[in-house]
Amino acid sequence: MFDAKVTKLLNEQINKEFYSAYLYLAFANHFTDAGLIGYANWYTVQAQEERDHAMLFIKYMQNNDLPVTLEALAKPEADMSSHLSVIKEGLAHEQFVTASINAIYEAAQGVKDFRTMQFLDWFIKEQAEEETNATEQIRKYELFGADAQGLFLLDKDLGMRTYAPPSLVL
Repeated sequence: MFDAKVTKLLNEQINKEFYSAYLYLAFANHFTDAGLIGYANWYTVQAQEERDHAMLFIKYMQNNDLPVTLEALAKPEADMSSHLSVIKEGLAHEQFVTASINAIYEAAQGVKDFRTMQFLDWFIKEQAEEETNATEQIRKYELFGADAQGLFLLDKDLGMRTYAPPSLVL
């Protein structure tokens, strides 16, 4: 028997993950409009990852006979006044998602829902990686992004990112 609060939080997380994908597509559009196709690629891949995260939550809930509720997605809201502000928004958003997953874990721990805790272990590790990547993007942009040649090389590097589906086994 699953706790109602944990189930509600899991459903909310599905929608947060889909919103994350939507937000990162907005970031990709920002960079495409600026001619920074490598950055656009990086955020497009990021959007795909977030979509797959949502699908993992859905599959977990389906596998445990929990009702899945999909809500409408809000329009992505972010400061896109500069390339750096977009990248910083990415870090802030990842920190928001980390806090959300931690809250689910805490709720599951409180009711000794070990199955959900084990499921969330992968996401906790993933969020650490996401925050590290976002922080690295900020540092690199602050170091090299103001220089046209440096920005060109950063963009080229980010354009090489490819999508790798998550390896989480449900």
